[in-house]
Amino acid sequence: MPKLLFIGDVVGEPGRRALAATLPALRETHSPDLVIANGENSAGGIGITRRTAEAMLEIGVDAITTGNHVYRHREVYPYLDESDRIVRPANYLDANPGRGHTVIERGGVRWAIVNMSGSLYLTPARSAFQIVDELVSRLRSQADLVIVDFHAEATSEKVAMGWHLDGRVLAVIGTHTHVPTADARVLPGGTAYITDAGMTGSRGGVIGVKKEQVIERFVTALPVKFETADDDPWIMGCAVESDERGLARSIEPVIVRSA
Repeated sequence: MPKLLFIGDVVGEPGRRALAATLPALRETHSPDLVIANGENSAGGIGITRRTAEAMLEIGVDAITTGNHVYRHREVYPYLDESDRIVRPANYLDANPGRGHTVIERGGVRWAIVNMSGSLYLTPARSAFQIVDELVSRLRSQADLVIVDFHAEATSEKVAMGWHLDGRVLAVIGTHTHVPTADARVLPGGTAYITDAGMTGSRGGVIGVKKEQVIERFVTALPVKFETADDDPWIMGCAVESDERGLARSIEPVIVRSA
């Protein structure tokens, strides 16, 4: 049955380099039919550009999800409109650059990829819960498998979305906080769920930032310029196998040191 490999938030050039070095081995281990990576921090540790998106696509990523930093670099706006392989949160304004979902065919299987933003501590135009039902219902008639990247801060909001979509999508995968959670499971209705897939980048920093700078910020309570950490890179994410119903047979966390 079709398999998905999802890569947690790719942070800066260190994260992109680690992914490029490790993806061949991940393909050998997990044999994915589709690879999705969250790339909203791929450009200098915050935001995404055409160059960083295309660099990930060129190494074998099939689709890119994003989140609250997607509009950090204005130069990416036209690319978000042009490419059908990168999505931004669907609960942003319809007039905003980009699209909230896409459908990609691989090996005769149609994969629908949805990006959503949480509302707690973030500021999407609409609650994801207000629009997700209609969107998922429509995509289930257009695709064989539906995956939701729920880019959110609050664990409660992510868990609620998992239960809300249980039995209707292949997977609800949480992103944004950069710290992998230990709750990967297939929910009773057949949806694979994890609260946060973690990040791809330096585990020697603080969620991707040089640790000395973050510690200084906490100790002094003064502004500090943050830079992307570059030591001890790891790949984090999850692997999901589907069943004949278009739901999940299994979900396995992926946490490996970069090759």
